Amino acid sequence: MIRALAAILRRDLVLGFRQGGGAAAALSFILAVLVMVPLAIGPDQNLLQRLAPGIMWLTLLLAVLLTAERIFQQDYEDGTIDALVSSPYPLELLVCCKAIAHWLGTGLPLALLSPFLALMLNIRESSIPVLLAAMILGSLSLSLLASIGGALTAGLRRGGLLVNLLILPLYVPVVVFGVSASLAETTPQGPAPSLLVLVAVALLSLAIQPLASAAALRAYLR
Repeated sequence: MIRALAAILRRDLVLGFRQGGGAAAALSFILAVLVMVPLAIGPDQNLLQRLAPGIMWLTLLLAVLLTAERIFQQDYEDGTIDALVSSPYPLELLVCCKAIAHWLGTGLPLALLSPFLALMLNIRESSIPVLLAAMILGSLSLSLLASIGGALTAGLRRGGLLVNLLILPLYVPVVVFGVSASLAETTPQGPAPSLLVLVAVALLSLAIQPLASAAALRAYLR
């Protein structure tokens, strides 16, 4: 089973890299936003500093949404999903592995680059470690939730808009507590409560995603 999971992980990462639909496309989108936002806001550095955490989280969310549709759609079209369903291994583990591959190929690289991108928005250096931890936890939840939406729309042509409508409400807690953790140095409680909520959301997403994604894919093949 470990070899099968490793093969799926390696395959999805290679395909994402070759097709240019992973971290490269998401990073280009984020860079475009981060370059244009300071120009739109103007020379007010204090305003930019206050808005920076929210801008970082919104760009991460939108970058994940750009690639959510591709998690299962191509596999459905080329018959890979049929092979996964008929394999002797639990489908729940296989689809969870695909969600982790999406995170490793898209969300995690962007989260690791967030300290460098944050400097473009004049974020305080003291806030960067908390921002990094929050974005790593949040990006994992975003990829897991995106895979649920991707599984629900795998059999639909151009289901990207429907994916966004399905999973955007689920992203609200991640963004709210992610921004709260990133701004926590200005509050007496500190970042710990918000980070703990992000850990809880990540664990809950990890528990729900395999069951929901596997059930959606089985429903398409009936």
